[in-house]
Amino acid sequence: MKKISFLLIFFIGLINAQKLTLNEISLINRGDISTALPIYQTTDSHQHKTLLSLSTEIDPLDSNTATLVKRMKESLLSTDGGVGIAAPQVGVNRRLIWVQRFDKEGDPLEYFINPVIVWKSELQNLGPEGDLSIPEFRDQFYRSKVIQLEYVDLKGQKYSEIVEGFTAVIFQHEIDHLFGILISDKKEKEKNDSYKKVDAFKKSDSMTR
Repeated sequence: MKKISFLLIFFIGLINAQKLTLNEISLINRGDISTALPIYQTTDSHQHKTLLSLSTEIDPLDSNTATLVKRMKESLLSTDGGVGIAAPQVGVNRRLIWVQRFDKEGDPLEYFINPVIVWKSELQNLGPEGDLSIPEFRDQFYRSKVIQLEYVDLKGQKYSEIVEGFTAVIFQHEIDHLFGILISDKKEKEKNDSYKKVDAFKKSDSMTR
């Protein structure tokens, strides 16, 4: 009985932890909810602090989550060459991202709720990265060539898939955002014999995430 009570309390606590705050709900629904949310920049001290903060899980069944999903897509579409965006980049420290899937026919944009990388390959790529939130910054970074990803959709359905190449790079970049990690602060890994050069960056260097 005690075990059941503990599990119930844990479950309720988890649900409450996913609930959006009043400030988050206000931001998500501010202005025309069918338009893009402004993209936060490191040049603004308040926005920079949000970008450096850890993001928590979001309830996929909350109607505000659906609104955030839609507005984040509009934010990404409003950019010049952006291939991914994370919720902290629109001011919401929640685990939600959009990624352009260059590994699928037609290069579709897809959203991912509470994404987690559960495995990364030791084989890595070295390539250029930029960021929608960091003006005029580009550098070379190592990323795993292949990852295994778990996430849910707006119905709460759970998925798991293997992603590789340039799309895997985008996922790793966006999920870094959920941990408050910016490429401007990320130290490039030291080169050693375990790294094998692989050209995953088949798209233009002008692309930013």
